Amino acid sequence: MASEDIRRNEQTGNIILEGRQRLSVSGVDDVLSFDENEITADTAEGALVIRGDQLHVERLSLDSGELIITGHVDSMEYADGGRQRGSFWSKLF
Repeated sequence: MASEDIRRNEQTGNIILEGRQRLSVSGVDDVLSFDENEITADTAEGALVIRGDQLHVERLSLDSGELIITGHVDSMEYADGGRQRGSFWSKLF
């Protein structure tokens, strides 16, 4: 179980948007909220907020960290979500 947690934490998040109609996201740990206008997912890179119209979670696999959304995607934005990722200099000092 510990190796699975380490593997998930090391997973890189990728985003592929196909024609603003299909969005594939990897590195997803959880979907925090969703409706037809906004989906918020917790990813390896922080909280990702997807906004649009008629959004639908087509596939969610937490085992593989994969999320596929269909609908009209207007915007994607990473929110801090309280995760502190200090700069190189702040870690050094």
